[in-house]
Amino acid sequence: MDMRTRLNDALKTAMREKEAARLSTLRLINAAIKDRDIALRGTGEETEVSDEEILAILGKMVKQRQESARAYEEGGRLELAEKELAEVTIIEEFLPRQLTDEEVATAVDAAMASVGAESIRDMGKVMGELKGKFTGQMDFGKVGPMVKAKLG
Repeated sequence: MDMRTRLNDALKTAMREKEAARLSTLRLINAAIKDRDIALRGTGEETEVSDEEILAILGKMVKQRQESARAYEEGGRLELAEKELAEVTIIEEFLPRQLTDEEVATAVDAAMASVGAESIRDMGKVMGELKGKFTGQMDFGKVGPMVKAKLG
């Protein structure tokens, strides 16, 4: 089942069961996806975002909410932080399982071997390979420095 279908089914279920917080979060996800669809129409490329792009959108949404929750906690607004973290939990239901540190290291080594990376100039190739295979499964903000250290 593709991501759009899963999200729409979850949205319908949330409506039926009157789960307001879940419904709100799912509507935000759909809005972000539709925004990306509209942006693609302007370029004349595909008419709909792919599942990989949806995973990237969801990953970005999780990261934004985690940062907001941290800011709210620092500001003493715990109720808002809890709301953000509840949204993170809902969004993460649609993301694949996150890789462990050992699995990430193994994936980085495999990507470096598959593209024949030898120097820091090959970092883009390695990151492209990883993003193609592991979108939504690893934090590329943490993986980038790891790749850089291994190549540098």
